Amino acid sequence: MNFKRTVSIFMIGFFLSACTPKEYVKQNSAYIMFKTPTFKYADMGFIYENEEEIKVEIYGSGQALMSLEISETSVCMSLLECMGKSAFNREVLNSLYPEDILENIFREKPLFNGIGLEKNGTGFTQKIVKKDKYNIDYSVLKNEIIFRDTINTILIKVKKQY
Repeated sequence: MNFKRTVSIFMIGFFLSACTPKEYVKQNSAYIMFKTPTFKYADMGFIYENEEEIKVEIYGSGQALMSLEISETSVCMSLLECMGKSAFNREVLNSLYPEDILENIFREKPLFNGIGLEKNGTGFTQKIVKKDKYNIDYSVLKNEIIFRDTINTILIKVKKQY
């Protein structure tokens, strides 16, 4: 009987912990622009981060217009089902992009293993070109992130408010 009680308490704890909200260690309000050929969102929002994932929310008139959750293996976007990172790139961004590109943008990390990286006093810039496939200008400077691919008409811009 003692074993059954222990198992029951463990199971209840397990199920309750699955329903607890995720803890984020970093939160920022920001102006967020997310434009691709299929989606166009631009307004104030929030970026929440922890070790495992990033959550981006864009609001308009006090309502969440777009929610984007990026985990180690998948991307979940409102209006779309959750999908693997490669599938998300194929559907929304560009299939030639590395799997971790969206996460690296929102975490302010270099892209494509640091190709074309130029550091300066307030951050870094990258110019990444693959003829007829993508032409990327990416900068992380002070409180602003700008990712622009002129060939694929993609713009992701984040201006963090502190």
